[in-house]
Amino acid sequence: MARYLDPKNDMTFKRIFGEHPRLLISFLNALMPLAPGRRIESLTYLSPEQVPDSPLGKDSIVDVKCVDSLGRQFIVEMQMYWSEIFKSRMVFNASKAYVRQLGKGGNYRLLQPVYGLGIINDAFDRHTEEFYHHYQTINRYNTDEVIEGLEFVLIELEKFNPEKWADRKMAVLWLRFLREIEDQTRKVPEGLLESEEIREALELCEEGAFTPEEMEAYDRHWDRISTEKGLNDQARAEGLAKGLAEGEAKGRAEGRAEGEAKGLAEGEAKGRVKELERIILTAHQNKLSIQQIQAFSGLSEDAVREILKRCAT
Repeated sequence: MARYLDPKNDMTFKRIFGEHPRLLISFLNALMPLAPGRRIESLTYLSPEQVPDSPLGKDSIVDVKCVDSLGRQFIVEMQMYWSEIFKSRMVFNASKAYVRQLGKGGNYRLLQPVYGLGIINDAFDRHTEEFYHHYQTINRYNTDEVIEGLEFVLIELEKFNPEKWADRKMAVLWLRFLREIEDQTRKVPEGLLESEEIREALELCEEGAFTPEEMEAYDRHWDRISTEKGLNDQARAEGLAKGLAEGEAKGRAEGRAEGEAKGLAEGEAKGRVKELERIILTAHQNKLSIQQIQAFSGLSEDAVREILKRCAT
């Protein structure tokens, strides 16, 4: 029985989608928000190296980069663990690809859209159950108005729910393939073998198809991912601890301030009551009637009598 390697590993992912255009076309058509008449028919691979314009800049290597027959560019990246830096890197890479379409003095009408697709084996938006996030530049007051140029799709594999995409068979199969095929998988989950493209991708993941040198690279990638996860977990833990400490300190400060304010308010109120009691007692001592005291104080007759009774004790 064949054993399979995890397609989310950098080496297997690039082998599947970076060397087999038919599989990449199927993958992108299934997952990208392309209109029916604008689906990808053919594509050409581009260098995954994003060379900086300045010699002082830093190179960025993307997983897969291609251009289709309409001139649209697609940048695909696989991310094992979420980091806010990943989102910024996607915007940077797509923006650079968009700008580089034109030479000096080029015609802006020739610019074609650049699409960024990020597959994240994690969850980054804990406020919603949605796992598919499509970003565009839109008019906030009229969302039908869109500025073409850059579009991004981020997919959270951890939250992927096949039931929500019952009408998108190939999208479900590709995401199931990425999520359910793991290191040393022996039995292919039910349904994945129904697609010719998925069957081909599975063959590319068979452990026996890799040389010893490639297996070493495969293992090194997991070691790097494990180190990154440890650092990310540590940073999150430190951030959480710092947030809790700052929150506790803020709570104490707000509590002290609230207590002081409450004390001042209560003190002021007590002072006013004492002053009113003194005035009522003085009026009574000066032979004013209960009705006269009630009239100028605004209190009820019973309240005036209660105050006089309390002051007499």
